[in-house]
Amino acid sequence: MGALRLGVVFGGRSGEHEVSLVSAASVLHALDPAKYVIVPIGIEKNGRWRTGPSALAYLAGEITDVPALCYLPPDPFVRGLLVEDGHGSFRHEPLDVVFPVLHGPLGEDGCVQGLLELASIPYVGSGVLGSAVGMDKIAQKRLFAAAGLPVVETVSFRSEEYYTESGGIIHRIETALGYPVFVKPANLGSSVGISRATGRAELHDSIALAALYDRWVIVERAVHNAREIEVAVLGNASPEASVPGEIVPGNEFYDYAAKYMDGTSRCVIPAELPSDIAGRLRTLAVEAFLAAFCEGMARVDFLLSREDGALFVNEVNTIPGFTGISMYPKLFEAAGIAYPRLLDRLIELALEREREKAALRRTFEPPDRWYTQGAEGSERETR
Repeated sequence: MGALRLGVVFGGRSGEHEVSLVSAASVLHALDPAKYVIVPIGIEKNGRWRTGPSALAYLAGEITDVPALCYLPPDPFVRGLLVEDGHGSFRHEPLDVVFPVLHGPLGEDGCVQGLLELASIPYVGSGVLGSAVGMDKIAQKRLFAAAGLPVVETVSFRSEEYYTESGGIIHRIETALGYPVFVKPANLGSSVGISRATGRAELHDSIALAALYDRWVIVERAVHNAREIEVAVLGNASPEASVPGEIVPGNEFYDYAAKYMDGTSRCVIPAELPSDIAGRLRTLAVEAFLAAFCEGMARVDFLLSREDGALFVNEVNTIPGFTGISMYPKLFEAAGIAYPRLLDRLIELALEREREKAALRRTFEPPDRWYTQGAEGSERETR
């Protein structure tokens, strides 16, 4: 078997576009060219897809030469890209597997995964359902609670509801949660649009900010004096958890600047924890992974109170950062799985899932051919 034709998709139409480009640069650099024929696929902020060796540099604004437009048809007989050749025709770029390095809506939330399902192309990471749950903070918290996992109290609402009933929503938040609280867009990551509110004026401003990025807003009770612990999970039906790591933010909380820009935050791997707490975190990480229907990979984030030791599952991230400072690859590196081998394993898991799906029946032949009886017969059957 020759080298796999691997499509690496990055960019996207979300507020995490720039983070995706940095993650993709790390992934592209670490992939073994002896194992893969790498096909870079960049999605511009306007939604256009482009491919070619210069796609990443073009999206990053480093060059002005425009790579070729491409399209991924939802056709299982194509199983790849159609690339414009500049003369009104297209060439076929086959793909054996795709690695989505997309963060945020319209990439991490099941949309691209659904397109790849229709195209019958295996892909790294969670399926449509797991991706959608992993993106939606409201849905995942409800699933965690239903599975008996510890979560903080929340209030959620539609953005439009806030503009028509702000007084009632503010009252709900203050009554149920008090202050301080964290206000977040329900469907976004990388701490984009997240802020901390300690009073009513800040709460109004925080909700207005979150509403710029999503139609749903979630407000969470702040865990006082909390440690931020993260655990990486790898696998499909029988996932394994990494050692826990701790984020020590340089700012008041682990916001966008602290994650990517100012360089003041640091990671402690493994986190300095008693062995029983570390074991509990690893167990909860796998339980959260399964409860959210994740596959392939996810990073599970926790809040651990320094005051009373209370532990809460904060969220799962189904396409965690893959930058040079990202926790997911660092956590598995501490377990002895080097970055290139981690990428290989994720691709193997994608192909493993595809083999399992290929064994499923896709057709069903009813014992009675009722659907050939014409409109009158069909109507009679449905009565």
